[in-house]
Amino acid sequence: MKRELMEILVCPVCKGGLQLNVTEEKEEIISGSLYCQKCDYSYPIVDTIPNLLPPERKE
Repeated sequence: MKRELMEILVCPVCKGGLQLNVTEEKEEIISGSLYCQKCDYSYPIVDTIPNLLPPERKE
């Protein structure tokens, strides 16, 4: 994932901002997570791909 994506990425649930936590970075962010403070949910970044699928709702 390129750092420039942070300018347009938002939480898929609340549309709020995401905090980037990088575990491994070379030319791109290879692994880490995107954290939504409002939803208290973390979206993983694996092999340069952010997984922004919203969490399943429990009813």
